[in-house]
Amino acid sequence: MVIQSMTEASPVKWHLAHTTWFFERFVLREFLPSYTPSNDIYNYLFNSYYVAAGPRHCRPCRGMLSRPTVEQVLAYRRHVDESLEQLLDRVADNSALETRLLLGINHEWQHQELMLTDVLHMFSRNPMLPAVFPLPVGNGPPSELDETRWSRFGGEMVAIGAGPGEGFRFDNEQPRHRRFLEPYEIAHRPVTNAEYVAFIEDGGYQQHELWLSMGWDSISEQGWQCPLYWYREDGRWKQYTLAGPVDLRPDEAVCHLSYFEADAYARWSKARLPTEFEWEHAAALLPLDGVVADEGRYHPAVLDPRDTQPTRCFGDVWEWTSSSYAPYPGYAPPSGVLGEYNGKFMCNQYVLRGGSCVTPRAQARLTYRNFFPPESCWQFAGLRLARSVSDHGGPMDGKDHT
Repeated sequence: MVIQSMTEASPVKWHLAHTTWFFERFVLREFLPSYTPSNDIYNYLFNSYYVAAGPRHCRPCRGMLSRPTVEQVLAYRRHVDESLEQLLDRVADNSALETRLLLGINHEWQHQELMLTDVLHMFSRNPMLPAVFPLPVGNGPPSELDETRWSRFGGEMVAIGAGPGEGFRFDNEQPRHRRFLEPYEIAHRPVTNAEYVAFIEDGGYQQHELWLSMGWDSISEQGWQCPLYWYREDGRWKQYTLAGPVDLRPDEAVCHLSYFEADAYARWSKARLPTEFEWEHAAALLPLDGVVADEGRYHPAVLDPRDTQPTRCFGDVWEWTSSSYAPYPGYAPPSGVLGEYNGKFMCNQYVLRGGSCVTPRAQARLTYRNFFPPESCWQFAGLRLARSVSDHGGPMDGKDHT
């Protein structure tokens, strides 16, 4: 609950306290005048990046916070929950309050996902490689791998982004606008472990011509030779997961790739990453298949065995796109402190689409824009291939493909 394994990750205790602080700072303090904070220093300790909300504790030092204790953080959470109940009992039909509560709920869902990614990274640094969810591993033999199928779309003007009346959406998903898409093809499923192993065995990590300059620097500096959490044991590829170490399943979607690795694999495949606009356009028209892991194998506590009809999802992993994280035409951040939620991060990051096995289902939606720096690989991120289509109707790689 307290350990922080790297600067980009946060302890579970901090996630719990920060999401509690979010409701305290942006709901209770603004809509419940009688609210009394349980401890004024929490505004300093658990503010993440909101400059207008005041000074903040140093992010890399979150794991040094031995106090407040976990028990004290849970008491803080109970205090805020009880105050929220009082607020909801007193206030009805307040659209501003409803909007703020929905933002807080969606913010908490984001941190539920981050908890799992951060705990996985933390436990991976433990030589015992413990299981987060120690459930039975393995549900039969791997599925037979199918050949990649491609769907082709003609050049056209398409609508992108969230429109009015679609329920809660983050500000960076808006406004809905038009984009012209040149003809392209997109694969019906994400790239699998078996396909990525072929890239490794072909010397993909040694072929500098496949890599962007910053990616090649990352290989040299970090010693990358395979995806994060992969390793070889007795001649077999294995992977550390939330269920502990497992043999690498060839049919599962390759996971925990950086943007650089996804881009290099696409180049090696004589293909490319889709733009986020191609991805959204295709996903709106086709049920893009995912490669769903066995519920007892990869992240067993996330997939509910009672679900006999899983909801439509775009894949088992977030999918890197070639699109830089930038504002849509006409975008303006909200006024006030919450204008810092998304807009100020629109620099030096790439967009991921779809959702992963640890994404709350309500957020695995068509227009959701996830974003991370290109070197990030501890997220549940993979890729889906795309190809440009030439004027004569064939793929730009010169190969005939149906």
